[in-house]
Amino acid sequence: MSRRPHVVVAGLGDTGVLTAINLAPHADVIGISTKPGLVSGQELGLRLARPHEWQRDYWIGFDRFRRLDNTQVIHGTVTSVDTDERTITVKAADGSSRREAYDALVIATGASNGFWRTPAVQDDDDVARDLDEVHARIQSADSVMVVGGGAAAVSSAWNIAATWPDKRVDLYFPSEHALPHHHPSVWRTLRPRFEERGIGLHPGHRAVIPAGFRCNEITTGPVAWSTGQPERSAEAVLWAIGQVRPNSDWIPAEFLDARGFVVVDDYLRVPGAAGVYAVGDVAATDPLRTSARARADRLVARNVRADLGHGTPKRFRPLRRRWGSVVGVQDNRLEVFSPNGRSWTIPAWDALWPWLVARSIYKGVRR
Repeated sequence: MSRRPHVVVAGLGDTGVLTAINLAPHADVIGISTKPGLVSGQELGLRLARPHEWQRDYWIGFDRFRRLDNTQVIHGTVTSVDTDERTITVKAADGSSRREAYDALVIATGASNGFWRTPAVQDDDDVARDLDEVHARIQSADSVMVVGGGAAAVSSAWNIAATWPDKRVDLYFPSEHALPHHHPSVWRTLRPRFEERGIGLHPGHRAVIPAGFRCNEITTGPVAWSTGQPERSAEAVLWAIGQVRPNSDWIPAEFLDARGFVVVDDYLRVPGAAGVYAVGDVAATDPLRTSARARADRLVARNVRADLGHGTPKRFRPLRRRWGSVVGVQDNRLEVFSPNGRSWTIPAWDALWPWLVARSIYKGVRR
């Protein structure tokens, strides 16, 4: 009987988990995760305002994924890779180190952004503490400023205002409209709803970032603006300005671009590193790094198998715009925006999640 391929998936966030799930029926998979389960980087607004609802759908223990039953998960972080020997070194959460050999390595370590997406090794208590502390910080503030114009900022402003209608919530963004990487009609659709809810909208405000500030904490201000407006303050200032840093410190510099993202070809292979692939927010596929949101987990799994002798590879085609949910589940309904700006609504989310997500996307999730 021939040996099954040995595939290491470095990083078990949103994209890494799906990649491992797609590879598991065809290879012996080892996953490396700094977290005790899938702790999603999605839906920041819901995570801040209604953490128990967020936890139900976006914090899932690895033992609940049926397709990962035969996958070995190492709780720790990758510290180095030897592409000639095809091995990685892992520092486990208990402090021990080990080497793992691979036939194929998929780099899916993602990127850090604010306090909600970090590479820190955490256990269940750490994750729970972070959720509770940030929620309590927002809950206790009478006024909240959200700085940034992307989906994380827009979602945060909406969910905070929806959960606590008596709070003063203001959204400051540098362009004339928010969501600059989505189709323009997405913000045209959402803006009247924000105004009706009483959220203050402040276009044309570009914040001055204090030297050394990494935007990984909630502050009180004041916030200065390089665009000339007077300083503003609030009891809680949430920074969601897209200060993204790839989690690639362990990867040799010759495989990285100038910003530290992993260089890949059209097939998500890392040039010059045989058997190595990258997918998700760590991969320099295109300016928007759309492999994180275009279900490229299926494509990279297909290409790994093709390069190991099963099937034919397929090119990754980047999306021109971002798409998906913006404000998350509201009143048990999920509105999703497509790349062309049109939206559709999934009703009865509680009832449909087990079918649309647990079965269709994750191929089975235990209760």
